[in-house]
Amino acid sequence: MIVFWAGFGLLVLSLLALDLGVFHREAHEVKVKEALGWSAVWITLGLSFTAFIYFAYEGHWLGIGLTTDLMSVSALNPLGHNDGGDAALKYLTGYLIEKSLSVDNIFVIAMVFGMTRVPARYRHRVLFWGILGALIMRGAMIGVGVELITRFSWTVYLFGGILIVTALKMLLIKDEGTDPAASAVVRWARKFLPVTSHFHGEHFFVKAGEASSHEPVVPGGAVERDAAVDKAVKGAWMVTPLFVALLIVEFTDLVFAVDSIPAIFAITTDPFLVFTSNVFAILGLRSLYFALEGMIGSFRYLKLSLALILMLVGVKMMAHTWLKTVFGEHFNLWVLGLIAAILAAGVLASVMNPEKKRA
Repeated sequence: MIVFWAGFGLLVLSLLALDLGVFHREAHEVKVKEALGWSAVWITLGLSFTAFIYFAYEGHWLGIGLTTDLMSVSALNPLGHNDGGDAALKYLTGYLIEKSLSVDNIFVIAMVFGMTRVPARYRHRVLFWGILGALIMRGAMIGVGVELITRFSWTVYLFGGILIVTALKMLLIKDEGTDPAASAVVRWARKFLPVTSHFHGEHFFVKAGEASSHEPVVPGGAVERDAAVDKAVKGAWMVTPLFVALLIVEFTDLVFAVDSIPAIFAITTDPFLVFTSNVFAILGLRSLYFALEGMIGSFRYLKLSLALILMLVGVKMMAHTWLKTVFGEHFNLWVLGLIAAILAAGVLASVMNPEKKRA
């Protein structure tokens, strides 16, 4: 089994190295056409991985699929093993859930970039390192979550309750268009870290004595001095506003992971299926952001769809044994179909009934 984890880790690192080191070596503003192309690439990779999941679990290569999946335990399958069909269906369902929830993350990322005024050509760099950190954090959270569910089966109901409460908050609490958590991170960073007054190219860190060699800010045609750098001790390292933006992106993803990780546990507790579906959903987040950046405000009913999806998987998590008895062996297929239908309905309703712009 360790071979699969090592191989998948190597695959992800290779894809990330190609992305930043080859295709996005030079900082530039990502246009919608380029973003749509990359979105298609990441989605194709994520969906294609289903074939590997099917054959690996069907043949139980190196014992994969022979661990107990609490969401598969039944009278006919008391050990909770996953065959190829079950594993592929759970992977696809988890991928769709994480992909749809990541769209909500895009709203917050757009807010963060607007608040910190990150230049468009540097946003890809922030998202790249932000997503790399998110993969590490989510891997740790998945490991802890699997261990908790394995040792204390009642935590399944706790996670289900968290999802239902989150869904109710999304439905009942109106979004004011601000993010207090993000604002708190900005205040903390400026209070405890030596932050430069301006951006210095695509650098996260600069030395006080060398900062002038980086890209200057030129408002109105005149070079503006960085007051924070002028006051710092020569040779001292300072963080730039780009690093502050990165901190906020990491923090917001951590907050979102508290909802999304329990959501995937409602589908499967197999750690390999949980992690791989999470990773492929997150890998396409950057390109999806740039593709939807100019249309984010148009999806007025998407938040409602996401709340209903969280409600659905929360109920499924808390009543999975009874629901499997009622709906039979094709229960997971019903769940996948309902999630796809709810998401599609939200997008279609937003397109057909766009919000009227205020005069």
